[in-house]
Amino acid sequence: MSEKELPAGWAWAELGDLLRDPLRNGHSAPAAQGGDGVRTLSLTAVTQANFSIENTKITSADPSRVEDLWLEPGDILVQRSNTPDLVGTAAIYNGGRGWAIFPDLMIRVRVSGLMLPKFVALVLNGGRARSYFKIKAKGLSGSMPKIDQLTISSFVVPVPPLAEQARIVEVLENRLSRLNAAVDTVLNSRKRLVNLKKSILLDIVPDEVPKSWISATVEQAGVVELGRARHPDWHHGPEMRPYLRVANVFEDRIDTSDIMEMDFSGIFGKYRLHSGDVLLNEGQSPHLVGRPALYRGTPPNVAFTNSLLRFKANSNVMPEWALMVFRRHLHAGRFMKDVRITTNIAHLSSKRLKAIEFPIPPMEVQKELVLRCDEMLSGVDAMDREAVRTLKRADSLRRAILNRAFTGNLVPQDPTDEPASALLARIQAERAAQPKAKRARRAPGTPRKAKKTPAAATIKSAPAPTAAPAHAVQQEFDL
Repeated sequence: MSEKELPAGWAWAELGDLLRDPLRNGHSAPAAQGGDGVRTLSLTAVTQANFSIENTKITSADPSRVEDLWLEPGDILVQRSNTPDLVGTAAIYNGGRGWAIFPDLMIRVRVSGLMLPKFVALVLNGGRARSYFKIKAKGLSGSMPKIDQLTISSFVVPVPPLAEQARIVEVLENRLSRLNAAVDTVLNSRKRLVNLKKSILLDIVPDEVPKSWISATVEQAGVVELGRARHPDWHHGPEMRPYLRVANVFEDRIDTSDIMEMDFSGIFGKYRLHSGDVLLNEGQSPHLVGRPALYRGTPPNVAFTNSLLRFKANSNVMPEWALMVFRRHLHAGRFMKDVRITTNIAHLSSKRLKAIEFPIPPMEVQKELVLRCDEMLSGVDAMDREAVRTLKRADSLRRAILNRAFTGNLVPQDPTDEPASALLARIQAERAAQPKAKRARRAPGTPRKAKKTPAAATIKSAPAPTAAPAHAVQQEFDL
């Protein structure tokens, strides 16, 4: 969008020129021991736009270090680190004054009183801002991309007259609230479909094994093997082969969009996958560990790494039945009982997997149950795909509504409104009249920069700031 595309009376401005206070990063601290401490927002408060007690925690932050981080109604919070699609997500704080502070992974935006915070927050969630933050976000490979204060302050905002901002916000809140209600309905439907899928699997593979079935363990039903470990030395070599890793294996689905390679010189045969192998996530978040998929020969000539476990069924077990058993264990939370947790990642070792129960019906019963389960789950999957399509259409509709709003095509312009150029001039005058911000206090333990003098000088530490009274609150954080 170029400047000439803006309606009459509108203007462009960098967000940094619309601020009342400088941008601020938040502060993170460990959870408080006991009920006293400083209430701090969690990241979900922004992604869900829900500033309630469910999205806070009590931390041991030093009150004297967070005096200027207490939130006020109208503050805009921007996530400075998240997934590529969520980094830069913004929400307007609607909680009480001084009720909570915000964590380090958020940046607070306080706009001038001559701008409507709701309008700016909506702009920051529009398609142009989302694309801008996604492009500008930086991060090391494997880490969450981040944006900084300069990126946010440099974002160019379309500024309508103040009266038109109010008209835009009113129409947007009405339309988006109805759209959000529809989206919530679809999301709740998807949750019910997950429960339906679970009930189908639990019914097909019961807890109590019928007398005609064999009560076995995974080890007795087949062979369990761990994939090959990755190593930098094998990134190049004479026998480069594609391999699957945990990022490729979803429930009953193998994603082939991102297949990596490494050197399997002399050992490819040991780790090569064969049609009928069942792959399970060895390391995952606790509720997804053991997530299984059946390898059906695509992609061909592929190996697997040690982030996955392979199950090769015995002759009396159908691979499709094995997949059903493992899916049942996943939805029943069975794998979670036998995992080892390290830094929030659950690991299901081959030894623990081998000991998990594995019922084996007669072959004819396996075929019948697999067919029945496939028929029922295919119906559930069809409904879920339709729900996903509905959510995508809702997202497209949201982007279209916001685009119309910020190009002057949602509400009519009023030629009697004060033009944005006059509004920006008043904001500039207001900012010029403000006293210069005090230099930020040096964090305890941070060395001062040496003065540029011919001889080294001894610099005395500044007196410690007077501690503000601690904010005593009750801890009610629902994990």
